[in-house]
Amino acid sequence: MKKWSYVIMLLGLCVILYPSVNTWLDDRAQSELLEKAEAESQKPLDLTRVSSEVAVPDYQKISNLLDEGDEEEASAETVAPLDADSLQDGEVLGIIRYDKLDIKLPIVEGATKANMKSAAVHVTGTGLAGMQDSNMAVAAHRAHKTGRLFNRLNEAKVGDVVEIDQGGQTYKYEVNDIQIVEPTDVWVLDAKKGETALTLITCDPLINPTHRLIVHAVLRK
Repeated sequence: MKKWSYVIMLLGLCVILYPSVNTWLDDRAQSELLEKAEAESQKPLDLTRVSSEVAVPDYQKISNLLDEGDEEEASAETVAPLDADSLQDGEVLGIIRYDKLDIKLPIVEGATKANMKSAAVHVTGTGLAGMQDSNMAVAAHRAHKTGRLFNRLNEAKVGDVVEIDQGGQTYKYEVNDIQIVEPTDVWVLDAKKGETALTLITCDPLINPTHRLIVHAVLRK
């Protein structure tokens, strides 16, 4: 009986510690990815590798992942093969920095659970930083841990500055619009002629999300 009591206690301890250990592993993976992103962000990036045809389906995949939450286990996923000249799943594109909210994350290509556990993801098919007449869409989980991923994005205010390090340059965007929209509102990806934009996407509310929090910003001239 004593032996089984120890086993039960050990199992209970594992259940209690699992979330903390899992978060620690995710944070460690994020730190390692951020180091890689800091190096990659200094390299030139070919802006012609963006294909707008896949923007909406990729956003729909990301939207489904946002509904599942950041606590879900990563699993094997089938990623649609892309043209060799296109941005590839898992490719590190740069870094997003939102100093006011203490956000500093690697930006990775591809809507997969694995990518979203430790990074912000670029919505495949939307623009990249600095592209004219484009809208770069970047999504991340509204993590339950304070300050993790886009947990604090609800604190965004019009006039805030968001920076993207990419291709050896830093692009500064100023927040000009914040909205709560339906998950099916794919128009948030639309680009406006004459505007170089950045759209940040996460779920809303934090618990049992039903909508999307959209923070739109435009490149400072």
